[in-house]
Amino acid sequence: MPRAPLPEFSSSVKLKYVKLGYQYLVNNFVTLLLIPVMAAVYLELVRMGPEEIMGLWRSLRLDLIQILCSFFVIIFAATVYLTSRPQPVYLVDYACFKPPTTCRVPFSTFMEHTRLISSDEKSVRFQMRILERSGLGEETCLPPANHYIPPRPTMEASRAETQLVIFSAIDDLVRKTGLRPKDIDILVVNCSLFSPTPSLSAMIINKYKLRSNVRSFNLSGMGCSAGLISVDLARDLLQVHRSSNALVVSTEIITPNFYAGNQRSMLLPNCLFRMGAAAILLSNRRRDARRAKYRLVHVVRTHKGADDRAYRCVYQEEDAEGHSGISLSKDLMAIAGEALKSNITTIGPLVLPMSEQLLFFLTLVGRKLINPKWKPYIPDFKLAFEHFCIHAGGRAVIDELQKNLELSAEHVEASRMTLHRFGNTSSSSLWYELNYIESKGRMRRGDRVWQIGFGSGFKCNSAVWKCLRTVKTPVDGPWSDCIDRYPVDIPEIVRL
Repeated sequence: MPRAPLPEFSSSVKLKYVKLGYQYLVNNFVTLLLIPVMAAVYLELVRMGPEEIMGLWRSLRLDLIQILCSFFVIIFAATVYLTSRPQPVYLVDYACFKPPTTCRVPFSTFMEHTRLISSDEKSVRFQMRILERSGLGEETCLPPANHYIPPRPTMEASRAETQLVIFSAIDDLVRKTGLRPKDIDILVVNCSLFSPTPSLSAMIINKYKLRSNVRSFNLSGMGCSAGLISVDLARDLLQVHRSSNALVVSTEIITPNFYAGNQRSMLLPNCLFRMGAAAILLSNRRRDARRAKYRLVHVVRTHKGADDRAYRCVYQEEDAEGHSGISLSKDLMAIAGEALKSNITTIGPLVLPMSEQLLFFLTLVGRKLINPKWKPYIPDFKLAFEHFCIHAGGRAVIDELQKNLELSAEHVEASRMTLHRFGNTSSSSLWYELNYIESKGRMRRGDRVWQIGFGSGFKCNSAVWKCLRTVKTPVDGPWSDCIDRYPVDIPEIVRL
């Protein structure tokens, strides 16, 4: 007689509830330990009665001098703590540049211009296949100079794009916050590939007539992750200079970086990068906590895999069997994985609940001492964050992070929709994603946001924000005229 099949273990034991019970037990271990101790003390005090309690107090024989000395020690310790702890950094508000419709580049327009500009049919087909699989939509925008045939990547046109994207973002921020130029104490600007003289920070100082003693910094050559590097620099400066405001501007200027050759890896930015900029107002003034949207909790910077692999062709045209297709280079994804792993190792202990830290630690020890072939434990970051803003650098990068961090479609929705609507806006893409979450009315008081930025080198930088108040749905901003249409279905391939 055949044996009856055993019941499925996962469904009979309800592993989900076992894990929830484990997480609750570990995360509240101290509380659960203190409850019986406090109950025992309470019962003992009830048993003793008022007379015995007063007798115990008199037996301590505390005189006035001892009491005053105790108060002095407590006040001194509190003063030292308050003066030595880090200054809180608040994100008062931010603004993202919204490109004009005249700069829109539909797929048909992009491919028509590509065929008119390039005489190499293979390069044209390569760019078409990239665009088909890119995840971009029909409303992304390129600067006016790139609409000419051929494009005009001149210094004058580059400065014109700079003034358009940066000044528009700052003007919106000033309008939203009531910021006055004399209130800006620190200015940090990042733009990777366009670094003119005078600098972009000098251009802003001259335009808005900032104070002569403003502390200005201009970061260049740091790739798409430079936005969070700017936030980290501003945070360090705000720790030193009390009662200060910091204006952070993140952008990438597209005009001077148009590539007219036939090298595949150099053609890729033409297909993915689009106009964008963000202006962010940070403050360490405690009075700004009442009107600020977020408080900066952590910033983690890692720099891994800075070798020639990061600069090879990042897309391959054929797979192992020779079938035609477009896919991310394994070298690039390996470098990105190394950078992400280092970032996770650093930020994990800072944000994860104790239950996840314990599992991660035990798995790490087991791999070192028992069996190196054990599968590494990937912490459940969904327990630490309600929202994820993954740099919208490309579809494959978002796919890899969603897979590795085991995120749901809703967790990466902001990244995918930002890539679809605005393209790769480099370091400012994280702020378009944050604005998407706000425009959907999903940001609540106490929510935690993890911004993850990837860039050249290969860098992986991340920032953790905590929402200080429920954010009202914005009535303006980059998503104001299209948020009702999103999310949209993005097919794997859009045939052109």
